[in-house]
Amino acid sequence: ALGIDVSPEAVRMTRQRGARARRGDVFGPVPEEGRWATALLADGNIGIGGDPARLLARVRDLLAPDGVAIVELEAPGTGLVHDRLRLRLGDRESVAFDWALVGVDAIDDLATEADLSVAALRESGGRHAALLTRSQIG
Repeated sequence: ALGIDVSPEAVRMTRQRGARARRGDVFGPVPEEGRWATALLADGNIGIGGDPARLLARVRDLLAPDGVAIVELEAPGTGLVHDRLRLRLGDRESVAFDWALVGVDAIDDLATEADLSVAALRESGGRHAALLTRSQIG
């Protein structure tokens, strides 16, 4: 497994816990492009950059032909929500950044736009996820 994050602190914390991580942008060059068996977008990460269709298309490019993406989603009824957020810690606040929320009810259209297929939907303990595969041509 390899974590990719633009935040040096997130990379440091991941490595401190014994996992592999590198600082970078998922839209830039990453190791093993086109050969990933699995990509995991959890804890709202499908919202990165505010354009989940673009992110899913990038994930598709990272996957091996038989690879899968596991994508955590918001509850049914959320739809697709685009927003601008700021992070706050005490009296400090980040610059505003684009973010999106994707509900179970919006994943089919986004997956299709990214040339992915929804193979399964699951719910466990109030958390929702989709298993996405590369769409088959022909």
